[in-house]
Amino acid sequence: MVARLRDHPGFAPELLALEAVRTLGPGAAEWARRLRDRYPDAPADGLARLATRQYVRAAGVGGAAAALAGLFAPLAELVSVLWTQSNLVLRLAAAYGRDPSHPDRVEELLVLTQVHPDAASARAALAGAREAGDPAEGTWRRAAEAAWRLAAPLTAQAGGWVALRLASRLVPGAAVVAATLGDAAAADRLAARAVAAYRPGPR
Repeated sequence: MVARLRDHPGFAPELLALEAVRTLGPGAAEWARRLRDRYPDAPADGLARLATRQYVRAAGVGGAAAALAGLFAPLAELVSVLWTQSNLVLRLAAAYGRDPSHPDRVEELLVLTQVHPDAASARAALAGAREAGDPAEGTWRRAAEAAWRLAAPLTAQAGGWVALRLASRLVPGAAVVAATLGDAAAADRLAARAVAAYRPGPR
């Protein structure tokens, strides 16, 4: 995985999504199975609310911790956001009876986290990531592209980092509060998109 990321940084979002489903999917499935065994009458919406509360809270905590990372705050927050959002999406899929380890979840993860605008775009990029052979030319350019695409979940906040750094000089703790609230709100919006995608429609 690390070698493929190094050789093909332009496909970093797709490669990371593939790895997230592979490594986090089984845990999400076990989480749903355990809760259904313990609470057999619990509705899917109840499991979804539980996952949402857990990972919205985790997003806020991760954002606060990342904001304390100084110059590395944006990178630290990006890592925290990607991990939290992948777990959230896969657990919501499991709550609504989808197999969180199924290859379809990779495509859905890329769309729900807004790395890709639609399923067709995500599918094409995943095909390219899977078929990528020798390292591509122009590694620095592709690395820059990867960084920009990976930051899709944070684009709304990207412009705010300079303001946060300035505000934190005047108001102690301002950056921590803003990162906490911003990341929690982003996770809450992602949960709403995932629930809308996974909840069965009226029959």
